[in-house]
Amino acid sequence: MSADDFPSAERVACLRLARTESVGPVAFQHLVGRYGTATKALAAVPELARRAGRAPAIYTADQAEAEIADGEAMGARLLCVAEPDFPEALRVLDPPPPVIWALGDASLLQQRAVAIVGARVASAAGCRFARGLASELGAARLVIASGLARGVDAAAHEGSLPTGTVAVLGGGVGDIYPPENAGLYRQVAERGCIVSESAPQRRAQAKDFPRRNRLISGLSLAVVVVEAELRSGSLITARLAAEQGREVLAVPGSPLDPRARGCNDLIRQGAALCEGAEDVLRAIEHSGGFHAPLGPDYTLDDDPPAELLERVYDLLSPTPVHVDELARLVGAPPGSVFAALVELSLAGRVELTAGAMAARA
Repeated sequence: MSADDFPSAERVACLRLARTESVGPVAFQHLVGRYGTATKALAAVPELARRAGRAPAIYTADQAEAEIADGEAMGARLLCVAEPDFPEALRVLDPPPPVIWALGDASLLQQRAVAIVGARVASAAGCRFARGLASELGAARLVIASGLARGVDAAAHEGSLPTGTVAVLGGGVGDIYPPENAGLYRQVAERGCIVSESAPQRRAQAKDFPRRNRLISGLSLAVVVVEAELRSGSLITARLAAEQGREVLAVPGSPLDPRARGCNDLIRQGAALCEGAEDVLRAIEHSGGFHAPLGPDYTLDDDPPAELLERVYDLLSPTPVHVDELARLVGAPPGSVFAALVELSLAGRVELTAGAMAARA
């Protein structure tokens, strides 16, 4: 099936399901696996949520059509996880993002990529290193992914504009942030690709950046951290990369510079040391591409008994616990427990996270 053959009604249903209140990526993946299509899953959501106590606000067809019109007006393209052109690197994440918007050359999202991230208030030396590293890796036919932030991110995009660069945003693909990067934004849109999970006109909020960081690492075979303090979004990207099975590298720096402490700590924890492109190429040399994570499949169980929902909920706390542990405690199949958790999440009572973990919302 080509992208043109993907039904437009199913694309709208994917967007509506992904944007519906309380439907996160974990619930989206479960529901589509359980019902076969986003259209059928969307139709089932109100009753599933009602069983758990509260019906969510469904993203309407008019809202979805307006979002699609906004994106298409600026030349962006909506990609749904079920369609052929969705980036394979993101499709195999646990869980994958249900939908993304791409502005520019979306074919770059299918190519081998390395992420370069680091401090916003970066040193001149750090920016020079990031720009040169991006240029050298681009010459080795690698796309460079980063977050279009000031500092290291901007330098990485500048170094890879001639060879291929992808900017992942926290806001929508039309949200230029920071404003001083407007010129760079236009260059990336013309010569590279801008990507976001958010609606095209959405302004970035603090809660959007962990999702942004997850896409940066997810698109990449490796993440290189150039400069980062100990409490830094770049270290979150590095942690996500490790969880996703990607390589993590860090550029060492002076212990007298706070911007080096995060990188030095990553190396202390086992990240590979990066002094140049050769270190990155060596780290990804034997990478065979992206593979779906191995693990239990909880997506195809029948509807759980109504009483199971409350038994499972009573066992939950704000501390995440694995589905298998809940199944052991209630004496029910893991698939039934996971289905119960999805229904509770649709009612806004439970938060589901990657790795089959759940906690009270």
